[in-house]
Formats: sequence, C-alpha cells, structure tokens
Amino acid sequence: MTTDQPATRPGNPRFSSGPCAKPPVFSLDKLSDAPLGRSHRAAVGKAKLKAAIDHTREILGVPEGYRIGIVPASDTGAVEMAMWSLLGARPVTMVAWESFGAGWVTDAVKQLKLDADVRTAPYGQIVDMGAIDYDSDVVFTWNGTTSGVRLPHGDMIPADRQGLTICDATSAAFAMDLPWDKLDVVTFSWQKVMGGEAAHGMLILSPRAVERLESHTPPWPLPKIFRLTKGGKLIEGIFKGETINTPSMLAVEDYLLALDWARSIGGLPALIARCDANAAVIARFCAANDWIANLAEDPATASTTSVCLKFTDPGISDGAAFAKAVAKRLEAEGVAFDIGAYRDAPPGLRIWCGATVETSDLEALMPWIAHAYHAERAALA
Repeated sequence: MTTDQPATRPGNPRFSSGPCAKPPVFSLDKLSDAPLGRSHRAAVGKAKLKAAIDHTREILGVPEGYRIGIVPASDTGAVEMAMWSLLGARPVTMVAWESFGAGWVTDAVKQLKLDADVRTAPYGQIVDMGAIDYDSDVVFTWNGTTSGVRLPHGDMIPADRQGLTICDATSAAFAMDLPWDKLDVVTFSWQKVMGGEAAHGMLILSPRAVERLESHTPPWPLPKIFRLTKGGKLIEGIFKGETINTPSMLAVEDYLLALDWARSIGGLPALIARCDANAAVIARFCAANDWIANLAEDPATASTTSVCLKFTDPGISDGAAFAKAVAKRLEAEGVAFDIGAYRDAPPGLRIWCGATVETSDLEALMPWIAHAYHAERAALA
C-alpha cells in the first residue's frame, strides 16, 4: 500500500447519477440553433419537438404503434401521469427495490388509495419478478438508480398478460436492452444516460396502454398536467410534439445534440457497450480489493449505470461517516464529484457509469478511490 497520490486524474470528474455527465462532444456553442424566444407552437418549435420524438424512436427501436410523448416534470412526472391515468381498472402490484420504487408504492397506496399487492426487496437485491401475477397491473423500476440493481431481462413477463406493465426506466433507457413487447408503459428523463437537462420526461405507451386510456376513467380527479385523453380519446397531439405545457427549447436542443451523438457512435448497441465497459472497470476494481464490494449481491442483477459500492472493511465502525469522508476527499482533489450514496441507501459510494462517461476516466478514478480509502483508514488508526 502506498500513500502517494495517483499520477493520472480523470479528464472529467463528473460521476453524478443525475443530472449526469454531458456527452463527450458537448459545448454550449453547439446549442446555437435552439429557437430561443420562439413559441414551441411555431413551426420551428414543433419541428424540434417532433425530431426529439422521432430520433428517440429510432435509437431506442421503439415499435411502430407505440406513442412517444414529451411530458412535464422529468421521469417523476411521467411515472405519476401513467399511474394516475391508467391504474384502477384492474388489481395492482407495486414492486420496489430502491427508494424511487418505494415512492411509487407510497403514491399508489396512500395517495390513490389502491389496495395494492406490494412486493419489496432490500437494497442490493431484486424482487422475484417470476412470482408476480401479470393479470394485475404491475409498476416497477427496471434499474434501481439508488440501489445499483436491475432486471437482467424481461423473460419472466408473459406475452399473454392481461394487466399492464408500467416501467420506470429512467436509468436504463439508452443503456440496457428493453424488451418492448413486454412493456406497456416506459418512462425516463433526458438527464440520465443521455446527459441531457432536467425537467422533461418521456412517456412511451403501447397500444394496450392506449386502449386502457380510452376505455377507463379513473375514479379520482386528474390535474390538467396529467390528462392524456379528451372525450374518451387519446390526445394524439401530445405524441407529435404538442406538449401539455411550455417546454424549454434550450433543453430540447441539448437532447437533440445528445441523440445526434448517440447516432454518430453507432446507436443503442454502442451506448450499451459503453455502459458495460464502464461497469466492468469497477467490477475489476472490486475483485482486486477485499475492502470494497458491489452493493448488488448477484452479479447478474448488478446495474451497469448507477453502480453502488459498499465498504466491507470490518475495521470501519461508522460506515456512513467513512463513506462521506472518502467522497469528500475525492471531491476536494477534483477527481470525482457527487459520488456519495443516495440519502436513503446504505452508506457507500454511487458512481455513474452511463454512456456519456468515458471508460478512461473511470480507469483513472479507481486508484484515487484506493488512495482515499487508505488515507481515511490511516486517519482512523
């Protein structure tokens, strides 16, 4: 063990899990085509919004017949819109293995007053998705942003299900292979894997979800910002770029830049490969050091975007204080910003490995984590 500082620093120390690092090609001058001060209802604004939808469909491989809409309030707004608009027609199963999923449980049970079947798993584990009744409507996260675990696949979801599957995919979209035939509602935000700006969410609806919207009237009042139908019919304009409220055209331009970058590197396969390579750097680091480990207990369910780590050294008596000290030391050195564990999660580190992060930066960061660990361990001694 050496106390010398590593010789190499990450070129970009931004490893926050949201908002996430901008694409490597980002610069403010590349947003100069944004129609600032123009109405989003003008032809130029509509064209930009429609392009954001069309390019999303192209890169993610969203099937024809699925609607894609830009909605308010980031991924949170998209999930809430889906829950308030679609639930209530059938029994409901709520699935949670991290804090955001737990938030959706609270909204379903305490706000919508649904008698839901609630399935939960501790941080680092996932619920047995094969034991769920898919004749109920099932709400779940694909990737636990605060727990570092994910669904490895969607094989357990039956094609002949009677219920809807509502999937919060905000840290999975553009990073993992989502099985569209198994998903009826998919939500995400621009600020995650694509490194876009916050405030805007994406809502993707299957034909089955649209059928539910047009045949089911929720028993509770719907705020204007959640309304997807009028007179029992889908408001199709929402899925052509006619947003419910005023969007930021600067944020739209930023998202279009990220989508162009994704296309230029090879689309979804390249994005997934970048995430896999990034997560592999941390996996190798954990394998080489017995004092740190992935929070995910099963490597098959370990996230490739929001990688959560725990310190396993038995000599650390106050895990939360130690992890905070390590994160603070790394930030003070300017090598890693915002990598402390989420406030509701077990103490440790959370390192974003999404596609906008360069693998070389993660390789440069690992020796710094070791350096910070040993420095803090020495301070304890």
